[in-house]
Amino acid sequence: MRYQGEITDWKDDLGYGFVVLNGGDTPNTHPQRAFVHIKQFSSVSLRPKNGDLITYELSIDKNKRTFAKNINFVNRHSIQNNPNKHSALGVKFSLIFCALLAVTVLAGWAPLALLLLYLGLSTLTFINYALDKSAAKHNLRRTPESQLHLLSLIGGWPGAALAQSILRHKSVKKEFQVMFCFTVIMNCAAMGWLVYSQSGASFISAIVNG
Repeated sequence: MRYQGEITDWKDDLGYGFVVLNGGDTPNTHPQRAFVHIKQFSSVSLRPKNGDLITYELSIDKNKRTFAKNINFVNRHSIQNNPNKHSALGVKFSLIFCALLAVTVLAGWAPLALLLLYLGLSTLTFINYALDKSAAKHNLRRTPESQLHLLSLIGGWPGAALAQSILRHKSVKKEFQVMFCFTVIMNCAAMGWLVYSQSGASFISAIVNG
């Protein structure tokens, strides 16, 4: 039997909350509140929030706790927030950035070590995203978002953009995306200063030459 209810106490960083039956008295067969987990939603392109109306079925886990499954949103469409489109743009921007950086290195305006640093940090960042997604699936200790943002800020953001697209992880949460964009802007601004300003070039030369 399917029910209609309202999402409440949703914790987006943890991916779970509760649903309260919508309208009228609660039937004897329906608990006052039922547990809701992000993995039970049929649409992966939308992120739940408090107040959302959903339809769902009830089930009982091995600990005899009631939870909602086969969850669908009511009057919400995936076009409202399409993470695939945003992630694809992020990947394209990352590829363009890496190509420009490679050209800059070939032209002698920046050392090869800088390009290798970005590649290394991007690989490390991608691994951190993959580990965090795995931890979320298996209810293990998560990687702090501050750590993911720090890796992006110091140069791992191309790997983060790739991870968001391929792994579909952290690509929908609005607050995370705002901070991620901020780290990308700050890193690109720092890179522009290092490569194209005289003082930045002197700074790089001092580091490379010891």
